[in-house]
Parts: sequence; structure tokens; C-alpha cells
Amino acid sequence: MLREASVPRAHWRARCEQLGFSYHSIDGTYWDESARYRFEAREIDILEAATEELHRLCLKACERVVALQRFEEFAIPRAFWPLITASWRAFADGGEATGDAWSLFGRFDLAWAGAGPPKLLEYNADTPTALLEASVVQWQWLREVAPTADQFNSIHEKLIARWRTLRTTAFAGETLYFACVRNSDEDLGNVEYLRDTAIQAGFDTRHIAVEDIGWDRSRNVFVDLEGQPLRALFKLYPWEWLARDRFGMHVPSTPTRFIEPPWKMILSNKAILAVLWEMFPGHPNLLPASRDAGRIRGDAVRKPLLSREGANVSLHGSRTMMSGGSYGAEGYVYQAYCPLYSAAGQYAVIGSWVVGDEAAGIGIREDASPITRNTSRFVPHYFS
Repeated sequence: MLREASVPRAHWRARCEQLGFSYHSIDGTYWDESARYRFEAREIDILEAATEELHRLCLKACERVVALQRFEEFAIPRAFWPLITASWRAFADGGEATGDAWSLFGRFDLAWAGAGPPKLLEYNADTPTALLEASVVQWQWLREVAPTADQFNSIHEKLIARWRTLRTTAFAGETLYFACVRNSDEDLGNVEYLRDTAIQAGFDTRHIAVEDIGWDRSRNVFVDLEGQPLRALFKLYPWEWLARDRFGMHVPSTPTRFIEPPWKMILSNKAILAVLWEMFPGHPNLLPASRDAGRIRGDAVRKPLLSREGANVSLHGSRTMMSGGSYGAEGYVYQAYCPLYSAAGQYAVIGSWVVGDEAAGIGIREDASPITRNTSRFVPHYFS
């Protein structure tokens, strides 16, 4: 793994926008072609194996949480406990065909510098973003900048294949709605890309803003602006937000089936880091983690259970640092500090995608700070 200087394409903005990547320059610079990361093929094999191993461990941890009903540790509202339990049981019993347990994708954030095993920092299991740029945008960059090289990136093909299976089993004949908040270019870009992959898999789709979803009391169902029921809904809207929204009380009783499924409320919560270490202490891909700060020796990172984009994350020990935000009331998890790959004054986090049960590719975010946040840049990669 090596960070290299790179010459940006002359018309990179226009090329990105042709792919629907209009938010390439949010906060000044987001997509950054002035650098690139080079890997060896053996390093890609290591990342692929670590990703699928972490996916396996997370499913085992989810089973532990549901079996012992440990939802309170995750700050999950009690009204949602039966819904999560039922969706997980459907999944664990092989009931994906019902649609109640369907899982599409997720992104593991890893610390790794090319030596030793990759370490899990957190799992974005419910509403992972940076998808469009990880999939088709950096692939376009590769074909135009380094056409003889390769890239760890089969995200696009795997998404279409996963949607195709979904269309012919759990959601046969259904119109699939795609929802995100109205005023986020980034969320819309990710949702429209996912919607496009679903269309390529044969789905009939509709887009709807989260703010436009209504509730029909007489039919006990969520509806669109024309009053049509939403029977199948992909939402780029966190479960923890939905559970606390005004209409959230209706979710446990509605026939609407959601992607991601309710059981992803467990894996998208940072409390899962403590459960993983409890179950698999010393595992090479895990870092010591606990809800009790006193159990972590040496430098530690304090993370709110529901924090997003690095908000309210703090480093404690030989180096102290804290990010701003509005999270923390829900509680914290403490994780042993792991140095990130660092070069040219930048710190890199590897986002490794899983689609279904398979590793699908990586995207790299870097920042001048060891805390990755919403202003961090996306830098493409290749391997040879």
C-alpha cells in the first residue's frame, strides 16, 4: 500500500458529472485525483478475506444480541425490539425470500497500512454512502488514467446481481421505492445510483423524498403522494432516526418491507464493536472495545453509539483530539486506538464494501486529521 502523487484529468469534473457525480466538490474538495493509492495483488487478497471474515463475525454477533435481547445496550427503542427479533429470525432461518430479512450491502471502515491484519474501526451497515464514487467513478478514473492496471471493484456488478435475486424472490412484482431526504445532493446521488442498478436488474422503481412519505390510517400503510402504498422501500435514512420520528410508531405494524432490514439496527450501532470483542477477544481483525472505558489499556477512541461522519469522536491518551457534533446522549463505546496509514500529512481509512455476503471492493477516504469526517476526501486506488 503506497500513496502516490497523481495528475488530475484535464476535464475530470465533466467526466464525473456524466456519471451523476455532481457533488464532487462539496466542502471545497471531495473527489481528489491529485493522489492515488497503489496496492499489490496480495494486499487486495488480504482485504477481501478480512472483509468476508468480518461479515461472518458480525452475523454471529447479531445472533448473540437477539438471542439475549441486549437491545437496551444499543439504545434501541423498546417498541422496535420485536420487529428486529422477527426480521433476524427470518434471516437466520433462511427466510430471505420473504423480504422481511433482506440485506443488500454494507461498508466496513478499516485501518491498515499494508502490514499485519486490517483492523475494523466501525461497520456502516445501514446507510453507507461514498458508493457512487467507489463503484463507477473510480472505475472510470482507472480506465482513463491507468488502463493496464486493475482495481478492487466489482461493486456495480454485484449490486445488479443482488437486486436481480431480490426481484425474483422476495419482491417479485413489487414497485421498489427509493427514499432519501430532499435537500442532500450526496444522498440523492447515492440513491439514484442504487436505483439505476435496481432498474438494470429489472425492477420497476420510483423515487420519493422522505418528507413526502405519508401515512394512511385507514389502510395502516405508508403511501406516496398519489396515495399508492409503499410495499417495498429502500431508504437512505437511518433506522435510529426513523425509530424516533413522528411516523416511526407505525413502522412495527406496517406491511412495508424495508431495505436495509430492521436487524441492521444492531450492526449499524457502534455498540456492536464491544460485542464483537467480547465474543472474539484477540481476533486479528478486531480492536479491543468495551462500553467501559476502564477496560481499554493505552490510547483509546471514544465513539458515540449513533455517531455519523466522525461526529463527537474523541481520542484520549498520548494524543488528545475531539470532533464536534450533537451525538453522545445515547452513550459511548471505547475502542483501542489504531494508527491509520499516514503519508504526506494525510490519514487514510479504507472503506471495504460487502454486497450480500461477498466482498465487493474498496474506497479510500483521507483527511489531515486522524478522525475521518464528512469533509474528508475520496482518493482513487489501483493495484498491479
